[in-house]
Amino acid sequence: MWVTEAMNGFGMTVEVEAELCRRQSKFQKIELYQTGKLGKLLLLDGIIQLTDFDEFAYHEMLANLPMFAHENPRRALVIGGGDGGVLRELGKHPGLEVMDICEIDEEVIKVAREFLPEISCGYDDPRVKIHIADGSEFVKDKPGYYDVIIVDSTDPGGPGAPLFGETFYRDMKKALRPGGVIATQAESPYLLPDIVARLNRVSRSIFRSVGYASIMVPTYPTGMIGACVASDRDDVTVPARPVPPELQSRLRYYNAAIHRAAFQVPTFVSRLFEQNR
Repeated sequence: MWVTEAMNGFGMTVEVEAELCRRQSKFQKIELYQTGKLGKLLLLDGIIQLTDFDEFAYHEMLANLPMFAHENPRRALVIGGGDGGVLRELGKHPGLEVMDICEIDEEVIKVAREFLPEISCGYDDPRVKIHIADGSEFVKDKPGYYDVIIVDSTDPGGPGAPLFGETFYRDMKKALRPGGVIATQAESPYLLPDIVARLNRVSRSIFRSVGYASIMVPTYPTGMIGACVASDRDDVTVPARPVPPELQSRLRYYNAAIHRAAFQVPTFVSRLFEQNR
């Protein structure tokens, strides 16, 4: 049996051995499969969210780019990310005192905790507090509270649609403490160039320092995805502090060199940004 994700002329087809879970929540269809080569495969509304094979790349980068762009983060918020992978990576930072997660679809959390323990173990951290709510509304009630906000959203066509708008980005800035950093799932310039360009334009109209980081994830269509990192700090593309050796030993993708390198975009992407300023 084969499962195919298809979007905007691109696709990814994966051979699966068994269906582990199929549920329809209030917001989306949730599917989980066992594959022969990639471990477990999670889809929401037919869109690949993760596989055991390469989820570490996405989760490590989305968590650690903003964490190390900040010199001393104490309070972090994850919007979306119901599978728990970003929480797992944040939990490796002992200096964090607050780890909030705001997920609109409680059923995603339930599926992850039942079937994806190696990823959803992030929920086991006693610092984690779960909020089942719309993230675009949640941030409005937290002015000046967080050092880091991470948006691990679905694609724009699903329940994550409000998380791609300018109003949401302005509300996130209001929810940051001085010097706070945001990182958002920012799509692929091969797959959704208009979305990538718009997020870059919106971020630059609100924050002083903005960067688009590329992350290699083979099981996403086009083989990569981006993260938009933004702040009023001097330069989010350069780590603000070294990676502790104990933490680096637990990472498989992120390091200080890849932090810098990920923000070096190819010419067609820089031209895309220039044309849409």
